[in-house]
Amino acid sequence: MFGREGPLTIQREADGVPGWKVSESGNLVGYIGSTWEIAGSTGYSGRPLDVLVAITPSARIAGARLMRHDEPVLTLGISDEDIIRYVDGFAGVDLAAPRPDVLTPQSDLPDVISRATVSTGVIRDGILRTARTLAIARGLIAEGGGIDRIGYSPADWKALMAMGALAHARMSMDEAAKALSGAEVPVMPGEGAFFDVYAGLVDPPTAGRNLLGQKVFTQAMGALGPGETALMVVSSGLHSHRGTAWKQSGRFDRLTIVQGESRHVPLAGDYIFVKQLAAEGAPEVKEVSLFRLPRTIDPAQPFRVEVMAARPRTGGGEASTVISVDYALPDVFRLAPPPSPDPLWRSIWAAKHLEAGIVAAMLAVLTLILFAQDSITRRPKLWRGLRISYLTVTLVVLGWGLNGQLSVVQVVAFVHSLLTEFRWETFLIEPVIFLLWSFVALGLLFWGRGVYCGWLCPFGALQELLNNLAQRLGVRQIEVPQALHERLWVIKYTLFVGILALSFYSMHDALVLAEAEPFKTAISMRMIRAWPFVAFVLTLLLAGLFIERFFCRYLCPLGAGLAIPAKLKIFDWLKRRPQCGRECRLCETKCTVGAIDPLGRINVNECVLCLRCQVIMNDTTLCPVLKRRARATEGAP
Repeated sequence: MFGREGPLTIQREADGVPGWKVSESGNLVGYIGSTWEIAGSTGYSGRPLDVLVAITPSARIAGARLMRHDEPVLTLGISDEDIIRYVDGFAGVDLAAPRPDVLTPQSDLPDVISRATVSTGVIRDGILRTARTLAIARGLIAEGGGIDRIGYSPADWKALMAMGALAHARMSMDEAAKALSGAEVPVMPGEGAFFDVYAGLVDPPTAGRNLLGQKVFTQAMGALGPGETALMVVSSGLHSHRGTAWKQSGRFDRLTIVQGESRHVPLAGDYIFVKQLAAEGAPEVKEVSLFRLPRTIDPAQPFRVEVMAARPRTGGGEASTVISVDYALPDVFRLAPPPSPDPLWRSIWAAKHLEAGIVAAMLAVLTLILFAQDSITRRPKLWRGLRISYLTVTLVVLGWGLNGQLSVVQVVAFVHSLLTEFRWETFLIEPVIFLLWSFVALGLLFWGRGVYCGWLCPFGALQELLNNLAQRLGVRQIEVPQALHERLWVIKYTLFVGILALSFYSMHDALVLAEAEPFKTAISMRMIRAWPFVAFVLTLLLAGLFIERFFCRYLCPLGAGLAIPAKLKIFDWLKRRPQCGRECRLCETKCTVGAIDPLGRINVNECVLCLRCQVIMNDTTLCPVLKRRARATEGAP
């Protein structure tokens, strides 16, 4: 990822934010982190979505590599090469740049892949969160409240001191004489200053430009590397913070910058001589120095500048003392902390509010239809018009337009989530699918599986609409014998159990078996797929021209998965008469999916809630019971 030719040394760092430190010949090259380990990124499958992300010391993404995913959408005609190119597109991204929500196109980021918006959005979110978290933890960028390097306002010495631009400490001659008692050359007591020192960062332009002048400030900032800062130390009095030994040793041994466990002694190469202070009203001082601080010193956190004073003792040894200046970056020189980024699901819901609104409106209309079914089924033309219109909207708008096709894969993901670590965020990242599943879950208690299979399944709608057209064209329907019809149900239940069981062994293999669902090819991919998948869909649709909803009846694993919890249905909305199945079997022969047995009972596991039986029961021209009652009424005196 780092594009180096020489051997690299990779060292695990488990403290704090976990990751790996990468070095070449002892020099830092960068860091590597895992999206699963750092950001906990999971895909819509509910399984880990792991990408290794490499960042450079300059806080840029060096590269990324997809290590693991179990995303069903990434198997839908989107090749591994597509994902590799997408992930490779993050190389060079500046982690310090502000970012809008995850789905907004940005010039320096690869666009999310069409038809895989959620999954590739999760990948993007995981890469950016992981890289930024790693960069903050390693001190490459500030988490928030970092140095404002742009804002500037003129200020004199008094104003700068009021702002807290420099921290101040003073040791009088009396204090020094006491601290250095026993020295071979004693300090003479007095009220004067033994050491008067100011220290602070000059990176904020308001501080640096006013204290140093524009020329020196520009020179100092230009000498800094990525993540480095500049410390000013100003002193007067008898003692010097520099001394002269540094010219031979190359180290300013008198001066130490302390932050937590980190102690930094400036080197000769870190030093810039400053002749005098430029701020109006500044006092006369003896020494002004600038020192470059490394990335290990976080400018956003307080630190201490220690200056040591030492003199030889009479008889050997050394008398010494330390003068300390405690500095904290003033709030006036800090950037406002960036707002906490919204969770990925919130960004997606904000971006897809229109789609969510359309689905909510469809669900509201369906609720009205089902609650008003008694009134609607007494008007056959109204029922048929509503039925055909709603199925058309389900197919065209919900299916092909919004990709709102539920799948058995989502049932499997939900089961796995319940057995491991359930997180609502996993299911909230797709608004359309979440709204559908929420409605279906409630609908299972009220109406059974038919609320989805009969009204909201785009592929089911496609089958029924094509079969209606076939019947209008005179295509003869095939009646499956009841005994064979019931035995064929075993196929879809076996398929559902097989997919679920296989997922505990291999989610990848389970996704392959889930291709028994034609939804991806016919709805999600709109038939733009390899010919074997298209041929499979066309075969099912062809069978559906002769046997209405052929796939729904015998092969649909999703329908089987919904039928199991549908046993909890607490209302019986579909009415039956004592004569049904004994005196009349018309509803049985007209049932869309053969859900009515020869005794007239409705099998809720197979019913798609089309309401056709209710229309027949309320039609005085079709229902034999109503016709007989009418004749009896007409013949009565």
